[in-house]
Amino acid sequence: MSEEKKIPYKIYLEENEMPTKWHNVRAAMKDKPAPLINPGTHEPMGFEDLRPVFCDELIKQELDNDTEYFDIPREILDFYKMYRPSPLVRAYCLEKKLDTPAKIYYKFEGNNTSGSHKLNSAIAQAYYAKEQGLKGLTTETGAGQWGTALSMACAYLGLDLKVFMVKVSYEQKPFRREVMRTYGASVTPSPSMETNIGKKINAEHPGTTGSLGCAISEAVEVATSTEGYRYVLGSVLNQVLLHQSIIGLETKAALDKYGIVPDMIIGCAGGGSNLGGLISPFMAEKIRGEKDYRIVAVEPASCPSFTRGKYAYDFCDTGMVCPLAKMYTLGSNFIPSANHAGGLRYHGMSPVLSKLYDDGYLEAVSVEQTSVFEAATQFARTEGILPAPESSHAIKVAIDEAKKCKETGEEKTIVFGLTGTGYFDLTAYQKFNDGEMTDYIPTDEELKKSFDLLPKL
Repeated sequence: MSEEKKIPYKIYLEENEMPTKWHNVRAAMKDKPAPLINPGTHEPMGFEDLRPVFCDELIKQELDNDTEYFDIPREILDFYKMYRPSPLVRAYCLEKKLDTPAKIYYKFEGNNTSGSHKLNSAIAQAYYAKEQGLKGLTTETGAGQWGTALSMACAYLGLDLKVFMVKVSYEQKPFRREVMRTYGASVTPSPSMETNIGKKINAEHPGTTGSLGCAISEAVEVATSTEGYRYVLGSVLNQVLLHQSIIGLETKAALDKYGIVPDMIIGCAGGGSNLGGLISPFMAEKIRGEKDYRIVAVEPASCPSFTRGKYAYDFCDTGMVCPLAKMYTLGSNFIPSANHAGGLRYHGMSPVLSKLYDDGYLEAVSVEQTSVFEAATQFARTEGILPAPESSHAIKVAIDEAKKCKETGEEKTIVFGLTGTGYFDLTAYQKFNDGEMTDYIPTDEELKKSFDLLPKL
């Protein structure tokens, strides 16, 4: 096998070593993810079915299971150059503190104003909306990273943006909200009284702190009822994992340049955008039998889609207006506790990652939030970066694995995704530092109530 055939993405790097194409891991999957289903007809949804909700070009990317690489348009590449390639850093200080023989690397995606990896897909989705001649977009956001990133992208391209922000995050993170408003977005706490679905959810769940599923429902309602608008999503969808593959491609290019082969790749998992992007080229090699990486998804114990969810068709939103997706889910009616897992508080998981997990290509573990913030604090004190709560889930497991290496003497190479910074999450850090943070784990009875409401197909 030639070198070019063995590592094809190497021919797609610009002079600054930034990829010029996105990688579609579905092309390597032997069994493809199940299609989106129309909740009314129970038939697979095609291009025309999705047009009222999504941008045309994004629908094509969403439905394409076979094209391995997609060209990144020049305008998006030029935007990426403001902050890409992002650094792959060896955590020497953390290794020393842990006294471990393990080598720990992290891919840092927080070196842009949005503070996270979300900008990689935000600019792509906004670009295709602009190319289609749309006036504006609607979206939801949990912790606020996605809303911030999309507000930046829309401001750059001159698009209007309406954001529905999960109510608990809207209240906990007022400064994230103000960044979005500074970039020109309107921000509404969800569930609100501005949409029919918001009113219904508030009536059924009085005093609710909201969820990503609620906010999605409201954003879709506004998009489909406002001329010149479409809805965009920051995670879960195939198209988002495609755009985020730039993370994994850069990571692999950097590792290959120095002859480093990771034993383990770890990423936090909520909807799946960061994890799916980080592991994309590595997972393709694993599926083809070329390498045998250990790939680990880390989720909050308060919202354990992988580790305690069911693999079934479910609505992507609480209002049940979106298509049905086959995924690991806690049920669209499940509203997680008002903890500080931020963007990981989503009831379901990416259909691509769900299929890979069900087929045994990746592992999953859930962790409690006090232990997550302990790991975040240790990382901040050694590596000098205050990590986002989401990222800290991956940090927690990376530290645990490094400690195991100390016990066994194994010199494993660990790579994890540091999705962003936690400077807008100081309310959570304050609660942790004051000893007021608690751990919440849903009971089997709570989950059963939600599972009982799953669609019967």
